[in-house]
Amino acid sequence: MNDTTSPNSTPNSTSGRHGEQAGAKTGAQSAKASYRDAGVDYASLDAGKRLAMAKALSTSPMLAAHGACALDASRGEPAFVFELEGRAFAFVLEGLGTKSVIARQVHERHGSNRFADVAYDTVAAIVNDLCCAGALPLVVNAYFATGSSDWYREPERAQALLEGWRRGCTDAGCAWGGGESPTLPGLVAEGDIELAGAAVGMVPPGARPILGQELRAGDEILLVSSSGLHANGASLARVVAARLPDGYATRLASGAELGEALLEPSLLYAPLVAAILQAGLHPSYVSHVTGHGLLKLMRPPRELTYRVEALPRVPEVLELLVAEAGLDPRAAYSTFNMGAGLALYCDPQRSAAIAALAAELGYECMRAGRVEQGPRRVILEPLGVSFDGRELELSAR
Repeated sequence: MNDTTSPNSTPNSTSGRHGEQAGAKTGAQSAKASYRDAGVDYASLDAGKRLAMAKALSTSPMLAAHGACALDASRGEPAFVFELEGRAFAFVLEGLGTKSVIARQVHERHGSNRFADVAYDTVAAIVNDLCCAGALPLVVNAYFATGSSDWYREPERAQALLEGWRRGCTDAGCAWGGGESPTLPGLVAEGDIELAGAAVGMVPPGARPILGQELRAGDEILLVSSSGLHANGASLARVVAARLPDGYATRLASGAELGEALLEPSLLYAPLVAAILQAGLHPSYVSHVTGHGLLKLMRPPRELTYRVEALPRVPEVLELLVAEAGLDPRAAYSTFNMGAGLALYCDPQRSAAIAALAAELGYECMRAGRVEQGPRRVILEPLGVSFDGRELELSAR
């Protein structure tokens, strides 16, 4: 993430009508806040990830003893892909982060039980990553770590969590295989729960893994809308909420409360990817827009330029966070998803059909830009913002 101010940044929807209203109601923020200030430093995290991937790469030959083969092109992608007996499978492990803390705080302060929604969020985070590799989920396992076993003494909260996880698996079309529920006093704060999980998926017959190797200049970029915060940026959202006089009860322009809007469930994109593959509209790449925001548009380690000519509407909850944190467009679009939850890349002849299919399934999908020859970078034309390839290095290759 890069939190520096761009001298060429221009005003956009993040500082529009809602930002002005928030300023009038709560007063201007006393100081800017970045994701790094909230305890999340992507530079350090990404360096650690690259080191881990380099070590993991050395273990790929171990699969040969089992008649399997690692697809090392998937290293650095959202899911690890391997082949076994002529079929391609993908495996992923993902966590929700600190959004469960928001759910706990809203529950304690306002009595609203949203643990079904954060459980659903976790399944969505896992499965959405899996689908980026072209694999559809078979089994999802849960990891519920609490700071105290007393967490389960509130049956309504526990039941909501389990029902939300079940509903996420049902919507993803997969089984809930099991999981682990350790109590970790001293590691997890008492009263909190850490949500994470793992999944195995399979590339459908007749399809092939999506690893960016088919991505090329001339492909079109489609952006599928998010529902709001999704599963990244919660640490900064908590910092912002703590600064506001009304906290999570702060009203948005629509009248909704901030806490409720932050806990709006993530969209689950597995049905969309499944429909696209079933229709034979194979995309050249799929990127789940989570941490790093729209820098994720250049996730493939390829020398290509990603030019975005139109951006989706920014959810009002993200408008408030951006305004209250004092983020300029460059920082905002490299921190939050800013209304784009999934990016699909495809041959221009397939883009209209994919967009129409998304609309049939209830997703908002827009034809947003294109892939060009050039240095690895993302250009957000409506904002006058450009991200250099060095700002996102996730591959060990």
